[in-house]
Amino acid sequence: MKQEDIVKRLSVVPIFKELSAGELEPIVKIAQTRFYKQKMYVFMQEDPLDRVFFIHSGKIKICKTDQSGKEQLISVLEPGEMFPHAGFFRGGNFPAHAEVMEDANLIIIPIDKFEGILISYPELCIKLFKVLGEKIVDLQGRLEAQVLHNTFEQIILLLIRLCKSNGELVNGRYRLTTQFTNRELANMIGTSRETVSRTINQVKRKNFVILDQEGYYLIDREALQQELFY
Repeated sequence: MKQEDIVKRLSVVPIFKELSAGELEPIVKIAQTRFYKQKMYVFMQEDPLDRVFFIHSGKIKICKTDQSGKEQLISVLEPGEMFPHAGFFRGGNFPAHAEVMEDANLIIIPIDKFEGILISYPELCIKLFKVLGEKIVDLQGRLEAQVLHNTFEQIILLLIRLCKSNGELVNGRYRLTTQFTNRELANMIGTSRETVSRTINQVKRKNFVILDQEGYYLIDREALQQELFY
């Protein structure tokens, strides 16, 4: 990957996008790049946590495995996103594993060197804290959904959340940019594939969710939000 490609990608990452070319320069100098083929692992759960990654192209699936070996899909990350967010200002190991869903070019920055830059540029720390704050709010929302809502409502909330994290607005509907299987959706909230299938079919009959010609979900987010109140 050319240096100008690294600059172009990092300049649109939320914590970097207001930096000048001169301010980005020390970050670009410590950045490495690597190409990962589909189904490769970027890192495994419990590997030493010593790097942070930025997606230039491709998609990355973040999953966590519990002690019984059951895997939970946490999120699907797309170009411009950073992971893992838990990597800063702490030691230890990666809290989950990262698998490549689509061939990916990643920008890799060693955490120890990046933390040195953060100390030199306090405004970067503020931006990073804002990004981490958004992730905390998202996690609080997920926990709230599990505690306060039944399974049907949790699935509806998941679809609404995916509109934001993995969707693009197209003619009044959100088109999910990743093709999630019912099993993957079920895995994200800890329910069964059959339950997700029944719920998806129910909202399809109401025309709240439809499939486009390529098999991607088109979601009427406002209609789903209204569905939560009935």
